[in-house]
Amino acid sequence: MNTRFIKNMALAGVITLTAAACDQSLDITPKYDVVSSKVYQDFNNYKPILAKLYAGYAVTGQQGPTGRPDILGGDEGASNYLRQYWQAQELTTDEAVIAWNDGNLRDLHEMDWTSSNEFLRALYDRIFYQVALTNEFIRETTDAKLSERGISGANLETAKKFRAEARFLRALSYWHALDLYGNVPFVTEADKVGFFLPKQTNRADLFKYIESELLAVQEELVAARQNEYGRADQAAAWTLLTKLYLNAEVYTGQAKYTEAIAYAQKVIDAGFTLEQEYDHLFLADNHTSNEIIFPITFDGLRTTTWGGMTYLVHAPVGGNMVPADYGINGGWAGLRTTKNIVNLFPDITGNTDERANFFTDGQTLEIKDVFTFKEGYAIEKFKNITSAGVKGSDQTGDHPDTDYPMFRLADVYLMYAEAVLRGGSGGSMGQALGYVNGLRERAFNGTSGNITQSQLTLPFILEERARELKWEAHRRTDLIRFGKFTNDSYVWPWKGGVEDGRGVESFRILFPIPDTDLTANPTLEQNTGYTR
Repeated sequence: MNTRFIKNMALAGVITLTAAACDQSLDITPKYDVVSSKVYQDFNNYKPILAKLYAGYAVTGQQGPTGRPDILGGDEGASNYLRQYWQAQELTTDEAVIAWNDGNLRDLHEMDWTSSNEFLRALYDRIFYQVALTNEFIRETTDAKLSERGISGANLETAKKFRAEARFLRALSYWHALDLYGNVPFVTEADKVGFFLPKQTNRADLFKYIESELLAVQEELVAARQNEYGRADQAAAWTLLTKLYLNAEVYTGQAKYTEAIAYAQKVIDAGFTLEQEYDHLFLADNHTSNEIIFPITFDGLRTTTWGGMTYLVHAPVGGNMVPADYGINGGWAGLRTTKNIVNLFPDITGNTDERANFFTDGQTLEIKDVFTFKEGYAIEKFKNITSAGVKGSDQTGDHPDTDYPMFRLADVYLMYAEAVLRGGSGGSMGQALGYVNGLRERAFNGTSGNITQSQLTLPFILEERARELKWEAHRRTDLIRFGKFTNDSYVWPWKGGVEDGRGVESFRILFPIPDTDLTANPTLEQNTGYTR
């Protein structure tokens, strides 16, 4: 299955029958008379249902770009999983500001959000909708149920691979919950179907669960680089384990940098290679790249939404920018970056370091007013044109073909280097330096940007991650890991709601449990620092 062409997903509506039962705060639609016990009798239905599990990160309902939404309430496009995840990871940091004054969106950059923030609720709901979908698929594909249905031979082996992928996707969403919300309600396929109040887990226990799931499925997944494009394989699980271990000290208080090195090395040894041209990673034909380990896939004709990559291609275009240069019919004049990111590049033209992809014509470096698009440099990263300069398949220019690189090799290189610098064993400083310089040689078109061993430090790694990975939804997690997210040791324009930036309360390393879920499930306790 190539999930750039996700279709035949009507069957996935049967899964929502049990999704609604686990969380009263989710107003889920549509609901069907068809039940899982009938749908899963036919093995031909399994792949379309699996497609729905992947599509949950990209689209918002049973048809695109709007209509028949999976979750009711608010603007459907704004509720998109990827869009809200990106905003939570980027608008709360120095990497992005947005010129829109929609609802409580400004609270993300001002870092004064509350439990009633509708954007944080939308992300929370999407995470747990995904958990519910994957739980049902996993529940219906046990060995016992497959045997009862007479599924055997090659179909049986395929079903087991599908189930492993569903477990990976559940672990991915639970990792998002762990990283963003911490102490959340916890439900698996072992829980009963029907109304109940899920019990709340703590961050350390959720970490252990995600770790155990990924370790369990790594051998059940298709070998690295052998699955159909857009589907998870062993390398995807290893990459997520690397991320889990790199942040383990934040999540549990216990460092696991040695484990991070081990799993990063497994990914590196799996045969992925750096894309020769940095820009190609973010174009409409980036599905051809051997650097991308796990994408969220989009297709301008078949995977349409007003969130996802439609948002990430349109929202940064405005001012003097020409929409046609980005393969779209118009810009939304929203997203820019702050001077902190611009200042990481001594030469902002991109002639020295190609990753300095700023649009400056008519833009000011300083941001006096967040809601004025021309204040703050725009970033020319995601485009709906191919490496040959051809516009994407949707000739209206609405919906891009560009895939979202959730995991890619460059990130693994940098995680390896950081884990070595933090004292993990099993790696080497020489290898770490080689991996970092490999990225810089691509960016500088040669060795002029290479660094020495003495320059490879933790502060350098944080800066290099911003240069290499900006706008790829890593920054909030990185700043927290480096102790720079909330305090006043590192500030950026409008951090804390003031122009020069200020420190904020330390409890904001976690988002609040939405008040809607606290009302629906009175057994839940709010995260420290937030009112119920």
